[in-house]
Amino acid sequence: MKKRKVPHTFVIVFAIIVIAAVLTWIIPPGKYVEEQVGGETVMKFYYADQLPDAQSAEFHPEPQTWQVFSAFYKGFVKQANIIVFILIIGGAFWIMNKSRAIDMGILSFLKFTKRLERSALMRKIGVNNIVIILVMLLFSLFGSVFGMSEETIAFTLIIIPLAVSMGYDSIVGLCMVYVAAHIGFSGAMLNPFTIGIAQGIADIPLFTGIGYRAVCWAILTVVGIVFVLLYARKVKKNPQSSIMYEDDAYWRKMAEVHEEEMERHTPRKAWFVFAFLTAVLITFSILYPQTTLKIGNSETTLPLLPIGTAVFVLLSIVTLRKTVHYFVLTLLFATVYFLVIGVLGYEWYIMEIASLFLVLGIASGLAVDKTASDIAKLFLEGMGDILSAAVIVGLAGGIVIILQDGGIIDTILYGLSRSMSDMGKIASAEIMYGIQTLINIVIPSGSAKAAITMPIMAPFSDLIGISRQSTVVAFQFGDGFTNMITPTSGVLMAALGVARIPWDKWVRFIWKFILVLVVLGGILLIPTVTMELAGF
Repeated sequence: MKKRKVPHTFVIVFAIIVIAAVLTWIIPPGKYVEEQVGGETVMKFYYADQLPDAQSAEFHPEPQTWQVFSAFYKGFVKQANIIVFILIIGGAFWIMNKSRAIDMGILSFLKFTKRLERSALMRKIGVNNIVIILVMLLFSLFGSVFGMSEETIAFTLIIIPLAVSMGYDSIVGLCMVYVAAHIGFSGAMLNPFTIGIAQGIADIPLFTGIGYRAVCWAILTVVGIVFVLLYARKVKKNPQSSIMYEDDAYWRKMAEVHEEEMERHTPRKAWFVFAFLTAVLITFSILYPQTTLKIGNSETTLPLLPIGTAVFVLLSIVTLRKTVHYFVLTLLFATVYFLVIGVLGYEWYIMEIASLFLVLGIASGLAVDKTASDIAKLFLEGMGDILSAAVIVGLAGGIVIILQDGGIIDTILYGLSRSMSDMGKIASAEIMYGIQTLINIVIPSGSAKAAITMPIMAPFSDLIGISRQSTVVAFQFGDGFTNMITPTSGVLMAALGVARIPWDKWVRFIWKFILVLVVLGGILLIPTVTMELAGF
């Protein structure tokens, strides 16, 4: 019997678009409208034919038919920022990869781990296990504190080759970055894009209840790390047990580094690149001698740019004297440092981050003595190599477009919210959590979902005697977990595209873990209703 092949990811996503279009013929359109009641703003739902005249004139839903094709175009427009980000990142990293700096870094790292394994204690613990734990802790913390999400796309290109060179697969590499960050995102302590917005709408003092949130973050992160370590051990023991074994031939080829192929040298142009960047960084250090980091409600002012500049100069001088490959890695580490400073201190987002990596790519190319034309050609090659990842993001964006143009998203939300009536406190909180989880499948944006659902959920929690903080916890859990599986998430589809992991294979791997997280989230939600917690 001929084995049935799983359809291409593009086919699967397009099929979901068609299903969404069919739903627009079955579910009646409707819309939530802000109204003033007793001096307070409330959200009231109206079906399309019952809307007040002012809102009716602006609301023109229609059942979707041929629009399943135009959704592809609209999805590209909607996700344009992520698509451009992917293309720039792909081009920049292609230039850097051609410098062989990543190869040199991996080779040096593997030598270092082998030296560590001479210790009996390190052999027992496992150096690779320590690497996985530390990397996941770091990215989980980033997700929890400042909502790292889109930024993981760039780091995926760094960590996956490292994971494969350590004897794992691309799935382990993606888990170390993307999954870790989104576990932190789900159990966020200070994430301004979810906790900040949700608490603000619910009229709760910002970032209160952080104690219990920290407990939730720690539990979720430990569970995630254990899950990845168990899977990593299985793949390390038998690489062919990985569902990505054949697909990972691309990454294994990249990870084949031989020391004799690596010529250590430093072109004169690399010193000019160093001098120019040093001058730029000194200028910015003079203009911005102090940087105020905003973490939650607390602010810390430190001379971070001057410190970063001084470290960059010292490391560059040392690395340039050894080989240009180490200098390019210094550029990479400096990029990561200034990225974190930019996000936390200067409210950077996709445009600034993409620009920073573009500078990294150009500087890397010049440092290894490439001409301007060579750099341009490599940049285009990199964009071409990663184009499929950009295309799938646009296609996935079409799912939400169909639901929005069909006017059924608010109707779905209204139908789900009605199911909470006449329930006990714990059951109501769990239903809120379930509703947020289901909504997240079609609205993966945390800030957008908070704006839609919290004006409804917060007042409802008052009526049934549940803390508004509990409602926010239900929101953050419901918002985070399914981000790691829903095809409507542009970040997920971009990360999978960059990692070259088909969505159907990712679902086969991750669904059990998502189920564990969803159940665990439901358990962690119970104390917010039954116990006296600080800030609740």
